[in-house]
Amino acid sequence: MTDTATPQEEIQEVQPAEAEGTAQSHQPHQQPNADGRPPRAPRQPRQQQRPQRQKPKQAAQPQRARKVHPALEKLFELYPGMFGARFLPLKLGVFQDLLEKHPDDFKKDELKVALGLHARSTRYLEAVAAGLARHDLDGNAVEPVAPEHVHHAILELHRRRVQRNPGEDLRPQLVARIARAVEASGLDREAYAVLVRSRDEETNAVLDEALAELARQAAKREALLRAFEASGRSSEHEFAEMYGMDADEVARTLARARTERQPAAPAA
Repeated sequence: MTDTATPQEEIQEVQPAEAEGTAQSHQPHQQPNADGRPPRAPRQPRQQQRPQRQKPKQAAQPQRARKVHPALEKLFELYPGMFGARFLPLKLGVFQDLLEKHPDDFKKDELKVALGLHARSTRYLEAVAAGLARHDLDGNAVEPVAPEHVHHAILELHRRRVQRNPGEDLRPQLVARIARAVEASGLDREAYAVLVRSRDEETNAVLDEALAELARQAAKREALLRAFEASGRSSEHEFAEMYGMDADEVARTLARARTERQPAAPAA
């Protein structure tokens, strides 16, 4: 007799009443007793409910630690402020700087692979997409990240989020982030579009949507400025109170609208 119950035994344990009824129906016909009373049915052995055997819980498999490129480990040791807990955009030409500063620590091909892995990491792309300045190995900000690099980092981060969250509509977040990047670039909408437009129709459509939203916001600011000028009010505070608006917000909006009215400076 094995320790594990067969399927038939499991049915008997779950449905004992049906099992007993089946057993009685197969008993041979018995003659009545001498006094005419029907014979007493023999007692059926009482079936004991067997405790369900619980399968032992499988121990959780430990996750394998991702192997880190040896050159990246060395970079972390040498420059923890740049390759450690926080990632910062690197200055252009940092590859050559590292080879010159540490000729015995890095092989050219291995360093190139390691920096490529670092630059493609999500954390690094987040730093670029945020518009942080490029830094040298000493942690000094030396130059801004080009608007097209910020734009492409935003698109790549969006692509990765879509892969992690299939079915979720992340397009509004992408449009809003590109709109903020356009404003932070210091370029007008047309110049930004020329700089980042690609052959991909989908990304161009998202870009056009962000530019259209910025145009709507600019039109609202211009309309508010015209309303203030036509109101005859000399005080922005009085104008805000007249329409029940926040005075500080009105002042900021009007100041920006006046700046946007000024003709753009010619390109150098």
